[in-house]
Amino acid sequence: MSQRIIAIDQSTSSTKALLFDDQCRLLARTNVDHQQYYPQTGWVEHDAEEIYRNMVEAIHQLVGDEAKTSQHTYSIAITNQRETAVVWNKTTGHPIANAVVWQDTRGIDCCNDLRQRGMTEMVMQRSGLLIDPNFSASGVKWLLDHIDGARQQAEAGLLLMGTIDTWLVWRLTQGKVFATDHTNASRTMLFNIHTMDWDDELLRLFNIPRTMMAEVRPCDACYGETAVEGIFTAPIKIAGVLGDSHGALVGQMCFNTGQGKVTYGTGSSVMVNIGENPLPAPQGLVTSVAFTALGRTFYGYEGNIYSTGATLKWMADQLQLVDHPAEMEAIATSVDNNGGVYIVPAFAGLGAPWWNSQVKGAVFGLTFAATKAHVVRAALESIAYQVKDLADVMAQATGGALTEICADGGPTRNAFLMQFQADMLRTPIVCTEVEDASALGAVVMNGFARQLWNSFDKVASLRKVTRTVLPHHTTEHDRLYGEWRKAVGQLCK
Repeated sequence: MSQRIIAIDQSTSSTKALLFDDQCRLLARTNVDHQQYYPQTGWVEHDAEEIYRNMVEAIHQLVGDEAKTSQHTYSIAITNQRETAVVWNKTTGHPIANAVVWQDTRGIDCCNDLRQRGMTEMVMQRSGLLIDPNFSASGVKWLLDHIDGARQQAEAGLLLMGTIDTWLVWRLTQGKVFATDHTNASRTMLFNIHTMDWDDELLRLFNIPRTMMAEVRPCDACYGETAVEGIFTAPIKIAGVLGDSHGALVGQMCFNTGQGKVTYGTGSSVMVNIGENPLPAPQGLVTSVAFTALGRTFYGYEGNIYSTGATLKWMADQLQLVDHPAEMEAIATSVDNNGGVYIVPAFAGLGAPWWNSQVKGAVFGLTFAATKAHVVRAALESIAYQVKDLADVMAQATGGALTEICADGGPTRNAFLMQFQADMLRTPIVCTEVEDASALGAVVMNGFARQLWNSFDKVASLRKVTRTVLPHHTTEHDRLYGEWRKAVGQLCK
């Protein structure tokens, strides 16, 4: 029987289900969007129940009734938006509130208090992370402190918390498996990247009972079995779980020290494999578990950008400058330059390397000569500038310029953005056959878990590069980047 792997890519905006064969070839894909809620300024929420329903629907659309008659052997792998946290009652199975999304800033007061108390170094030494509401801990603490009865239920051992992967596995297994993987755990601000376990001191710092925390497993572990609400006549394995940015690193086959990638999504992540030692991150970056597989643990330097694809969606949905982000390339290239317009998309503050959650987005350089095309171009350029902010820090930390950057995500289809990005970095941008590199990374871990392949080299040989974007070297890009830094400096002074 041939192997079929269903990769669930549960992102900030949607749930994708992608069907791969055992040679990492993409066969089919479906996508189901979910609602994002903004009940108060700075709050960003998802309905965890909707996400689960949408995952089931996406799988049904992908395999349909064929799942019951097919001669293929199926299994499920999961990659997910990482820091988004769900808290639910383990008896009823219902969340106590909507999920707190990684973009949510309601934990800012908690984070500011910890910084003022001098906890920054301790938190970073143990978790590898900066104190920031982007990571799960402050949002979970907020829920326990503000939802009626939540603190009491938590202390009584009745509540569970987890990132989206944990929630999906728990629901898929009907509450039999309460587990997460090392990568998602390492993004909560509650996990010790040295001991590879939940840290009691960090749990006390955020006043989160240890009874709420899931078992932590390697990325290439088995996570139970499921019939996916009757879609399959017999249970199939859940094998391979990791966060989406880590999934993209694996999907780009960055198994060697110094290899890096950019994932363009709602926000964006720049990550470089730093090997098997959890080195302290340079200023503005964090250290996370990059992935665990084949009995080994690899770490990564990472910088997270809060708004990239979200900026483009905002221009379409809120400003209605375009009907769809796909139209932006043609509009941007209708003018020769940005006309002096710069957008700093700090809609949820600024992530790495600035880590300023209190600033708001701004547009600089507007004149009567500025047109819609200049504004659209500035939005696309802001993505490349933010990636360069991080790539420069990483290059300095690793001892030299990055020789190439592997890119994935929907915006890689934008030829203007990819060329501008290569020019800004003065580095080739490598795009691979599978746009959804995060999903491919989950497939790789699934294959390790089920022993479809037993070495990094073997699976890396399956990587297929579709195009390489070479940089154009001009001094104009230095000037543009200098103006971008001035614009950010005006916000962060």
